[in-house]
Parts: sequence; structure tokens; C-alpha cells
Amino acid sequence: MYKKCTLCEKGAMTGKKVTRKGMAKSKGGTGSKISDWTKRKFLPNLQKMRILIKGHPKKAYVCTKCIKKGNFQKA
Repeated sequence: MYKKCTLCEKGAMTGKKVTRKGMAKSKGGTGSKISDWTKRKFLPNLQKMRILIKGHPKKAYVCTKCIKKGNFQKA
């Protein structure tokens, strides 16, 4: 699957999954510390739709934000 929106070019973003250890200070501990982190990808919510691209109907991946805005014409 091509992981980009055809209308706004929204794609995958990189980030971290953080693992914390220890009890929070508010619960009587010494505070939580980051014990480990791993790289991960945040993928956009893409839906496959038939839309008009340059006057021709084509199947394309569109993000849900563009669907809500209505930046396209359905085929």
C-alpha cells in the first residue's frame, strides 16, 4: 500500500514508543524514569476511494481529514 494521501501528500511520521519504570511522585514514589524506547512509525488513516483526478475517475488513497473537508469529487 502506498502510504501517502493523493490530495495533501500526508505520509508516515517517525516517533518513539517510550517505556517508563517507577512509581509517580504524586503516588509516593521517586518519579518515573524512561527505561527504554524503540523507534516506530505513525501512519495516516488512509481510505481507498474512487475520485476524479484531472477529470478521470481513479482509485486513490485519501486521508480522513481530506474526506471530512471534501477537497475532491467522487467518481
